[in-house]
Amino acid sequence: MRLVDIQERIDRWISLFEEGYFPPMSNLARLMEEVGELSRAINHRYGGKVPKSTEPTIDIAEELGDILFTVAVLANSLDINLDEVMTNTLNKVIDRDSTRWTLKSSSDIDEARALRVGDASK
Repeated sequence: MRLVDIQERIDRWISLFEEGYFPPMSNLARLMEEVGELSRAINHRYGGKVPKSTEPTIDIAEELGDILFTVAVLANSLDINLDEVMTNTLNKVIDRDSTRWTLKSSSDIDEARALRVGDASK
């Protein structure tokens, strides 16, 4: 599912309710809460913090899904198209960082640059 499709489906769902979108600061607080839950899950699995025996295992994939959902809600509330944003961000990172790291011997810079995405407005 493309990001724009996710955003449209979320918008249709939220539009069913009188309350509509929460203000951006409330959505940001929700995003920080979800990032905190992901941090806890990763720390339990890969970090030094051992969960209590009474704590349930936290699903990292589920937490990432919650974060993506909340980002889409925040973007919708600010009228931001995530397909365009991610296209621009991907191209920015490819342009900026393709010569920053050591390419594998089986790769070349043209291969890295070819991963750029066309103009997001098309």
